[in-house]
Amino acid sequence: MFIGREDELNALKTMYASNRFEMMVLHGRRRVGKTSLIDRFLTKKKALYFTARQQNSRLILQSFCTAISAYLGFSTPLNFATWDDAIGFLVDNAKKASETGTGKTIIVLDEFPYAAEAEPGLPSILQIAIDHGFSNTNTMLILSGSNQGFMEHEVLGSKSPLYGRRTGQLNLQPFDCFDAARFLPGHSPDDLVKYYATFGGTPYYLAQLRPELSYEQNVANLCFSKTGILYEEPMMLLREELKNPAIYDSILQAVGNGCNTSKTIAERIGIAPTSLPFYLKTLEELRLVERVMPFGEKPTSRKSRIRIKDPFLAYWYRFVAPNVTFIETGSGSMVAQRVCNSEAFSTYVGQQFETICLQWVLRAGRAEQLPLLPAQTGKWWGNNPIKREETDIDVVAADPFDKKLLLGECKWRNRVNETEMVEALRERIGLIRGYKEAILAFFTKNPVHEATRAKYAADPNTIFVSADDMFHSKKGR
Repeated sequence: MFIGREDELNALKTMYASNRFEMMVLHGRRRVGKTSLIDRFLTKKKALYFTARQQNSRLILQSFCTAISAYLGFSTPLNFATWDDAIGFLVDNAKKASETGTGKTIIVLDEFPYAAEAEPGLPSILQIAIDHGFSNTNTMLILSGSNQGFMEHEVLGSKSPLYGRRTGQLNLQPFDCFDAARFLPGHSPDDLVKYYATFGGTPYYLAQLRPELSYEQNVANLCFSKTGILYEEPMMLLREELKNPAIYDSILQAVGNGCNTSKTIAERIGIAPTSLPFYLKTLEELRLVERVMPFGEKPTSRKSRIRIKDPFLAYWYRFVAPNVTFIETGSGSMVAQRVCNSEAFSTYVGQQFETICLQWVLRAGRAEQLPLLPAQTGKWWGNNPIKREETDIDVVAADPFDKKLLLGECKWRNRVNETEMVEALRERIGLIRGYKEAILAFFTKNPVHEATRAKYAADPNTIFVSADDMFHSKKGR
C-alpha cells in the first residue's frame, strides 16, 4: 500500500522528463519510505536498481555486477575487477543510449552508504564518472541512504567529492498527522490523534496497524509485547546510526521522562555537562531530538528546551522503556491497558495535540483557509508582566509580510470552560510584539457550544476549530 508522497513523486517525475543528466540524493531515516517511493516512481520504467548490503567491497561489487547483468538482460553475469571498471561500463552504456535516443537511463544505488563505507573511493569514482561521462548523457542517478549522517556529510557535504553534482535532493520526513490519517480510514478524530501521538508519521509503523483491532490492542501487540515488531525499534535505529548507542539511549530515556535541559539530562544520566553537547548535537542532526525555544527568541536562547521530535520515540521512551521489566516477564498487555487509561497518557496526547494543531495551521494557511499565510510557527512561554506570572501560548503562527499573528489555545479534554479559555488567551495578546493584528484560534477535542460561537460571532479574528473540523478539512468558526 503506497500512500502520499505526491510532491516527492512529482519531483522525481520532473527529473525523469528532462533531457539532461540528473542526480537525486534521497535520504531519510530507516522505515520512512525511501524504497517504497523509488519503487512507485520506477513503475513501468526500466532501471538499474541496486541495493547495497553490509558486506565487504568485493562482495558488494559482485552483487552490483549481477544487478547490471540482469538490467541489460545478459544471461552470463558480468565480472568487473574494480568499481572503476563497473562504473566506467555504465558510463559507456549511458553514452550509447543517449546517442541512439532510447530514453533516459536510470541508475539507482540504494543504501549507498554501505557501498561507500566498504569502498571509500566510491564517491570519487562517481564524481569522475559524472564529470567526464554521465554529465553529457540523458541519465538519472539516484543515490539513496538511511544513514543520514553519512548522506549529509559524505554525499551532500562541501568536502564530499560529490558536492555540487546533485541536481536535486529529498530529505524524506515522516508524514504529518493528516497524511498519517490516510492509513486509518474510517477512524474517529479521537483515535487518529491517539494513533499519531503513539506511532507518529513513519509509514512502516503505520502499516503495521490492524484496522480491525482497537487502539489499545494495536499498542499492546506492537509495543508492549516481546514479539512486537516495534518493541525493539528505537534501539535498532540507534545501532544503525550511531557507534555508541547506549549513551544516546540513556539521553533519550532522560528526555522522555521529563528532563528538558542540558543540566537536568546530564544529572539524570550521570555524565559531565561538558560532554553532553556533542551527543545532543548528533541527536539533533539525526532529527531524533530538537531544541525548541519561545517564539521570537534567538536559537542560542537560554530559555530553550530539549524534546524528542518523533512522536513514536517520545511515546516509547515515556511509556514503554520504563516498563520493560513487566513486558519481559509477560505482563505487557496489562501494562498497555494501564498506560492507555492513565492521566499521564492523556497529558502526553494533549502535548502532541499541540503539534497537530500547528500542522493544521500550516495546511490551512496554504489552502487560504486562514486570514494569514504562516511563515513562522512555534509556541511561546515566558513572563506576563501585567499579571506578573509565567504563562504560555500553545500555538503561534506569524505572517511577517502582513504583520499578522495567530495565537492558539489547545484543549484536548472532554470538558472545557469555553469562555474562560477565550478570555485567558485574549489577555495574552501583546506578549509577542511587532505585529499589527492578532487572530485567536481555539483548538478543541470536541466542538464548542453554539452559545460560545454566537457570543464571539461578531469577531472575525476569533476562530474555533474542533478535531473533527481538522480531519474533515473544514474551516473553523
